[in-house]
Amino acid sequence: MSELEQGQRAFSSFRVLNGDDDHAEREQLFRNMAQLFSFVSDRCDDEQVAQYDEVLCQLAEMVEVQARVHVAKLLAPLERAPGTVVVKLANDDIEVARPLLEFSTVLSDDDLIDIIGRQGEEHRIAIAGRDSVPERVGSAIVEHGEGASVVRLVRNNNAEFDKATLEKLVKRATQDAEIAADLRNRPDIDWSSLRGEIDSAANKVLESLSGVSKSLDPVAAGKVNAVVYNRMRNRAGFSANEWKVAYNQVKALYDRKQLNDRALARFARFGYGHHAGAALSVMLRVAPEVFVKWLAAQDYVAITVALRAAGISADLYEAIFATLPWRDLPSEADKTMVRSRFEAIESEEAIGIFELWRAHSFRKRAGAEERAQFVA
Repeated sequence: MSELEQGQRAFSSFRVLNGDDDHAEREQLFRNMAQLFSFVSDRCDDEQVAQYDEVLCQLAEMVEVQARVHVAKLLAPLERAPGTVVVKLANDDIEVARPLLEFSTVLSDDDLIDIIGRQGEEHRIAIAGRDSVPERVGSAIVEHGEGASVVRLVRNNNAEFDKATLEKLVKRATQDAEIAADLRNRPDIDWSSLRGEIDSAANKVLESLSGVSKSLDPVAAGKVNAVVYNRMRNRAGFSANEWKVAYNQVKALYDRKQLNDRALARFARFGYGHHAGAALSVMLRVAPEVFVKWLAAQDYVAITVALRAAGISADLYEAIFATLPWRDLPSEADKTMVRSRFEAIESEEAIGIFELWRAHSFRKRAGAEERAQFVA
C-alpha cells in the first residue's frame, strides 16, 4: 500500500473524533495515524507534527490498551516523534510504556526522571536497562527505586554514576547481596580512588564488603576512574550523535510548548551543552547545520549577536556560552570577552544585525535553489 493510500485510509475515519461511538473505527484510526507518521516522520514540518500529536493524544484517550501498545511500539524507534503523545504513552500502563522507556530517544532525561518519581517499579526497571543511562537518571533510580530496578541499573555497563550515587549504592549494598556482588563486578569503578572521595560512613560500608577490590584491574581502573565519578559532561567538544539525539529531544519539548528560557537555564545548569545548542537553533529559527558551523568555527560573534537579539539575560548567556559544545573549550579570557561584548551591544542593534543576516541567508538559499532548478 502506498503512503498516499495509507494517508487516505488514516484520515477517512476522522468523523470518530466528532462523537461517533464506533470503537473499532477509533482503534483503526489510531493505528493508521501512527503507521502513517512512522512512514513520513523525517519529512514532517513542525506544524504537521503538531497535528499528528494532537490527534494521537486525543485518540489515546479513546482506545483500549492493545491499540496503545501497538502505537507505542511504532513510535519507540523513531528519532522524531510527537513529544506530547510519546510522554503520555510512556506514563501509561507498563505494557504500553515499556518500548518507549527502553528505546525511545525522544524522551529526555527530565522526562525519564519525572517518570521514575511518578510511576512504579516496572517503569524504573525498563528505564534502568536503556542503552544509555546518564548520571541524573541513574541517581533518580537509586533514589526512588526498589531492589530490582537498582540491580538492573548496576548491571548496565552503560549506566553512569556520579560520586553521590555511588555513595548511596555502597550503603545499599550492605542490605542487598545482589547489589554488592554487581558493584564488585563492575570493572569501570576504581574503588581505591573512590575511598578517597566518598564520605567516612560510606567508606566503612565499603570496607565491610569483603573482596570488593580483589578483582580490580588497577591499570584499567585508573584509565576510567575520572569517567566514572568525576565526569565532565560536554567538555570533550562536539559530538554528531549527541547533537542528533539532543535536537530530537528538544523538538519534542517544542511540541509540548515547553521550550523556553527555563529550559535553557536547566540545560546550562546540568551541563547539557548539545541540548542548549539545539534549543537555541530551534528558538532562533536557525538551521541546525548553521548553528553547528558556528560551534565548529568558534564563532563567538554570531552566538553573541543571536542570543542578544533573542533577549536572553546576560547571566543566562554566560551560563549557556560556557556549556555549549565548542570545538575547543573557551578560555577564561574568552568568557570574559564575550560577556563584555554581550553587554556592550544594544538589543535593537543585535536584532537589526541578526535579521539582516537572516534575510541575506534566505536570499542565498533561494538563489542556490533557483540555480539548481535551472541546471536540472
